[in-house]
Amino acid sequence: MLSGIGRFFAEKFRRWLPDSFIFAILLTFLAAIMALLFVKATPHAIVQGWYKGFWMLLGFAMQMILILVTGYAIAISPPAEKFLNWLAERVKSPVAVYAVVTFMGCVFSLISWGWIVLTAVLGRELAKRVKKVDYRLLAACVYTAFIPWHGGLSGSIPLVLNTPENFLIKAKVLGETIPTSLTLLSPMNIVCNLAFLIALPALMVMMRPSDEHVTEFSDMLDEEHKFAKPVTVADEAASLNMKDKNLSDLLNNSVILQVLIVLMGAWIIVEHFYGKGFDVNLNIMNFLFIIVGMLCHKTPLRYLIAMKRACSNVSGIVLQFPFYAGIMGIMMYTGLGKAIAAWLAGFATVGSYPFICFIIGGFVNIFIPSGGGEWAVVGQPIIEAARTLGATLSPDQLTAFISRSSMAIAYGDAWTNMIQPFWTLAFFPVIAAGTKMQARDIMGYTFVSLIVAFFVFAICVTWLPV
Repeated sequence: MLSGIGRFFAEKFRRWLPDSFIFAILLTFLAAIMALLFVKATPHAIVQGWYKGFWMLLGFAMQMILILVTGYAIAISPPAEKFLNWLAERVKSPVAVYAVVTFMGCVFSLISWGWIVLTAVLGRELAKRVKKVDYRLLAACVYTAFIPWHGGLSGSIPLVLNTPENFLIKAKVLGETIPTSLTLLSPMNIVCNLAFLIALPALMVMMRPSDEHVTEFSDMLDEEHKFAKPVTVADEAASLNMKDKNLSDLLNNSVILQVLIVLMGAWIIVEHFYGKGFDVNLNIMNFLFIIVGMLCHKTPLRYLIAMKRACSNVSGIVLQFPFYAGIMGIMMYTGLGKAIAAWLAGFATVGSYPFICFIIGGFVNIFIPSGGGEWAVVGQPIIEAARTLGATLSPDQLTAFISRSSMAIAYGDAWTNMIQPFWTLAFFPVIAAGTKMQARDIMGYTFVSLIVAFFVFAICVTWLPV
């Protein structure tokens, strides 16, 4: 039954869903119209807010590009290839491929949202090696495994809440930080993530198509790549060397230079985690990926080639990040984001407010598909409303109520990614490289994932203890 449902929605979304860049343009117009109608913003204010926002995420965009390319460089290294060979020997059926990719992807997402790149590499390599794997469903497995990310170690909202002097404390909305024991390590979040580790792999397995409807990796390749013989990074590096001995090749292929840089980087990494505990942020994650990638590729030239391959298709991120930042600017500078949050919160009680926050998070995420960006827009009104609703609660109960409501926003942010194609930009350069696959080919399957995730998230934010 689920196989037919998945195939039905996959076909519909292929017909209805435009390219992700067109999606960003349409959302820009929709946000502008909503600002006109709901907050009475003038066209000039809307355009100015759009332009101000356009450049707000440039630093974040560069961090995103580095997460993508450094992760991919690791994934095409000899150690990663050995791991994939080891895994491929044990994963021999399509059912096992769907289950393993989704499960491992959930684990990777809980460690860092940037590790969706590793999930994509794992899926692509297994699809090459195992017959009768539907490549579109497999790509949907990669994206579905992204659902738990905001309840993981790189979750923007819980990390901001636990950051001293964060913007909510500076605005005097919060008196002190909220520890991760009430967010990431709460029973609610732990049960939620465990549920996804079980439910999502099972769901993707149940949506597998019958053999006659399978579209394999080889079927998706474009003509240019269909018969191309793969060249390893090491082989390409060797082909660039001169026939006789020379200083340039000696430096390019120096293991000693690479090891010295790796040791310097390892010093910084060890010092960071020893001094700050498991403090994961984009900067240290990117730095870790760079150092590990250099270690895996052994020489500077090999790492340069790996990075060149990884950088070959990041155009989607470069183009679309400013447009989504522009939408964020419209919602922030016209007051539209706060107005939406305040309007929905007006229907709430203490019992229903976390669920309403979940819906707010999901709705705003469609326009601002960045957890940190969304929290910057709605965080203050969400917590102010929580404090008003929980005025009769004890201090400890109020803090727990704020924590639950904040995590509900985080869950909503992760939830509607399944119908928002923006984050496909983070892994499509890997999973779709050399193929004809587009985001619309997978969104029908992830729409079914969205429906299942709704019930998991709704149950957790409404009834489970913090």
